[in-house]
Amino acid sequence: MQITASAVSLNVDDVAASSAFLTEHFGFREDMAADGFASLTRDDIGMNVIFLRRGLATLPADQRDEHATGLILAFTVDDLEGELARLRAEGVSITMPLTDEEWGERAFQVRDPNGVIVQLVDWNAPTSR
Repeated sequence: MQITASAVSLNVDDVAASSAFLTEHFGFREDMAADGFASLTRDDIGMNVIFLRRGLATLPADQRDEHATGLILAFTVDDLEGELARLRAEGVSITMPLTDEEWGERAFQVRDPNGVIVQLVDWNAPTSR
């Protein structure tokens, strides 16, 4: 098998709101869009983020009313503190403050208008010698 592309697909109530949030605050652009559907990308991410409106008849019956819960869109960034300051200045509510984990992960979280969690991360794991 050869995988030629990857995406994460999330069911939300308001596709336009989630799409606008990633576009405005995280530099994504809409690659494709239609009623109840938006596919967003960035040149540096290697995957698309797709939003589907809950209830779409094209989704299998056991999936169409599910909401994107229990998951985190995590993006590793170079300047975590700078991104935190930028998002605060843009009026984005920080829903999990900057935390440092013992294994070296540092992260904070925000939520989009549909409640989708977006986490920005960097790694300062101790080096083994």
